Amino acid sequence: MTTPHLPSHFRRHLLAPLMLALLTAGCAVGPDYQRPASAEVAAFKEAGDWVSAAPADMLDRGPWWTLFGDPVLNELAARVEVSNQNVAVAVAAYAQARALVREQRASLFPLVSLNSGASRARSAGNTSTGATGRVGNNYQLSIGGSWEPDVWGRLGRAVDGASAGAQASAADLASAKLSAQGELAANYFALRQTDAQKVLLESTLQGFQRSVEITQNRYTAGIVAKTDVLQAQTQLANAQADNAGLVRQRAQLEHAIAVLVGEAPGNFSLPPVAWKPSVPDIPVGVPSTLLQRRPDIAAAERRVATANEQIGIAKSAYYPNISLSASAGTGASRVADLFSAPSLLWSLGLSAAQLVFDAGSTRARVDGATASYDQSVARYRQTVLVAFQDVEDQLAATRVLQVQQALRRQASEAADQVEQQVLNRYRAGQVGFTEVITAQATALNARRALVQAMADRQTTAVALIQSLGGGWQAAQQP
Repeated sequence: MTTPHLPSHFRRHLLAPLMLALLTAGCAVGPDYQRPASAEVAAFKEAGDWVSAAPADMLDRGPWWTLFGDPVLNELAARVEVSNQNVAVAVAAYAQARALVREQRASLFPLVSLNSGASRARSAGNTSTGATGRVGNNYQLSIGGSWEPDVWGRLGRAVDGASAGAQASAADLASAKLSAQGELAANYFALRQTDAQKVLLESTLQGFQRSVEITQNRYTAGIVAKTDVLQAQTQLANAQADNAGLVRQRAQLEHAIAVLVGEAPGNFSLPPVAWKPSVPDIPVGVPSTLLQRRPDIAAAERRVATANEQIGIAKSAYYPNISLSASAGTGASRVADLFSAPSLLWSLGLSAAQLVFDAGSTRARVDGATASYDQSVARYRQTVLVAFQDVEDQLAATRVLQVQQALRRQASEAADQVEQQVLNRYRAGQVGFTEVITAQATALNARRALVQAMADRQTTAVALIQSLGGGWQAAQQP
């Protein structure tokens, strides 16, 4: 194809505004983004003599659930990331956000289009002269392009805003994984606690059954009244009802775990195993690391950046829209003549449009974008405050539960001794059966409270890990 020749003065008049547009490109309007200030704390109030944090290079997100040393939990937690449907939703949302970034970035480049056509037509004849109409072919081929230079930074801010949105979606994905994995761990420990409670209760049921037999024998011998037998039977029946409640509770926890790992409850089961309530030492670190580790804080901060870019996009409406266009085409009655020089047509254009009056619509959009930015800043700061609260709450709970467990153990051991002594005295006829029932109920409650305290320490450890933004893996030794 022959390149059309443009007069020199025409080229100068056309290129001058083009160069002006290129030179002014990048002069983005609107505020530059700065991370909002948030609450600052030198140390966690409830940390006290807590385990000091390892150096920053030894802390990393990872399979934090392995800290509990439970192979079944390790296998289940690994399945959450693959099969959990809430995580799958977050994965798809992240993919959508990344696609939006690519779409916005494409707007920075020119658009090129190729058009072609062919038609066959018959012209009207002249009845007065007797001339007949002519039948002819017409072929067209053209290529055109248009480009909107990002003079005021509107397109660039749209790209930056989409990128920040994608980063927020990535943080949302991390939050979804952490939430699902934390919920799984909490349900798993609750299920193992239920198994331990069942073992404890079933062992106690054997003792209650022996009490029924003892009182029945003593009643038959005429040593005690019928009320002793009825009291023993009542105590046994209540304990059996509690055991049935544990069966229901375990089934519900097993169903919840199945859903978390992406399986139908009917196809999933967890057999009882011996419970080893291990509670790991968790390095807390300084509060400033919390802002870097928690994915919900990262997501909130990235949404502030997105809102900031929207202000610049709204303000760019105050300035004219500049666009460049160019096209070249040809038309002929024969395909062979399409590329001949006489049939070539071309055009170059530069346009600028400035809004003169919109009754305050642009100003309203700027104000709306600014208000949205202020909202996102407030949400970010609130997220930081809630994060600090979460850590402080879990630190306090962990410290108190550790003390409670030691006290519950002492109480359980003392109650066991009282139960045995009262039962021996009853057999010797020194006390009534009411005292036996009281001692047995106290001992059972003390044992169950000890199991509950051990489980609470595990679930609180999970909550503390979540509140700190994830787990840690020690660096491999060379």
